[in-house]
This record gives sequence, structure tokens and C-alpha cells, in this order.
Amino acid sequence: MREWRILEKHLPDSIWVRVYENRIDLLTAAIAGSQGTPYHDGLYFFDIRFPHDYPNSPPWVRYRSFGFRMNPNLYANGRVCLSLINTWVGNRTEKWNPGDSTILQLLISIQGLVLNERPYYNEPTLGVLPRMFSGDKMSNVYSEDTFVLSCKTMLCLLRRPPKGFESLVKSHFKERGFEILSAMMAYRSGECRVGTGASVGNFVEQLAGEKVERDRGCACFCLSFLFSS
Repeated sequence: MREWRILEKHLPDSIWVRVYENRIDLLTAAIAGSQGTPYHDGLYFFDIRFPHDYPNSPPWVRYRSFGFRMNPNLYANGRVCLSLINTWVGNRTEKWNPGDSTILQLLISIQGLVLNERPYYNEPTLGVLPRMFSGDKMSNVYSEDTFVLSCKTMLCLLRRPPKGFESLVKSHFKERGFEILSAMMAYRSGECRVGTGASVGNFVEQLAGEKVERDRGCACFCLSFLFSS
């Protein structure tokens, strides 16, 4: 299939795809949250199914939410609202185009446009209002809540990693664990605002320089942070 060739050649290293040997109409994608967003260092999973008349019709997409809604475009029931897959309003250039649109475009759009630095403004009615009216304060609060839900999603993934992604989940959070916990501490202490990658990086370096204990103490802090909110 043309889609597989495109993904094999152009898929960024922050997105992973698994296909099903006996069901070429299905795939599952894992998308890493970008630095500078409240989704940073998280993994977000999407199940994708190709309809029988694909590419004339867009793919069906379901988000593995674990019951959390942490983005206006991603519902707790797994529904994904996006113009590109015709589940939300949009102009012609934003909607699915059988001749040009691809799964790669869809995945990159989710990573860059949905899991962005200010998800509060993904809500259409808020996106058109002046920020001084709706307030960056509400956006900051939304981002804080989003980061907490992202961390809870991480715990769900560690307990029940999606089939075929077990090694990815384990290695990803093993590699990024200290940075995630350090970001929690930075946000909790007020050192920086949720999603400000550069400030968090400085805080991480400070903690590493002071040789802060990274195992039991951080794990306890993580749990207390998550469930005291």
C-alpha cells in the first residue's frame, strides 16, 4: 500500500506505527508529546482503520484516552474531532482530500496542531476570541490540568502498555522518567509554567547538579502530585 511506503520513508522519530499482519486495514500509532507543550514526554496512542473506499473517505481514528479528556479535540470516549478526517467543520483546504491527504499528514497534524502548547484555544469558540477577553490565565490553568491528566495517562500506559508497544513504553519512560519528574517539581514549586521547555531544562540541570535522589523519593512525589490535584 502507498501509505506504508510513505510512512516508512518519512515517519519522524517521535511517531511510531504498528500494523496488523492479518488486517491491513488497521494500524496503531504512538505519538510523543512535543517539548514546550503540556504533553511533553508523554505517549499518546491512536487506533486507525481504513474504510473500504479509502482514500475516497478519510480514515476512522480513535484515541486511547483511558477515560481522560485532556484536549478539546480528544474526547474521553476516544472520539477525535479534526477537520482533516471530516469529524469537525473546516474549509476545503483543511478537509480530507483523496488525492493528497495521507496518514502521515494526519499523524503530524495530531502531534503539531492538536497536542500543541496552548490546547485551551483549540476550542473553536475560544480560538476566535481575543486572548485578553478569554484570558491566558484560563489557558494556563487548562495546561496545568492537562499535564496532570497526561501524567495519569503515563501511569495507565506503564500498567497496561498497548500490545506490540510494550518495549517502546518501557524504554521511553525509562529514558524520560527523570525529566518528567523534574518537570513536575518545577511546575509544583512555581519555578516555571507548564510546558515551558527551556525553563524546565534549567531546573533539571539544577537538580542533576545537586544530585537529587531519583528513585523512591521522586516516585513518592510523583504519586502525591498526581492524586492531590
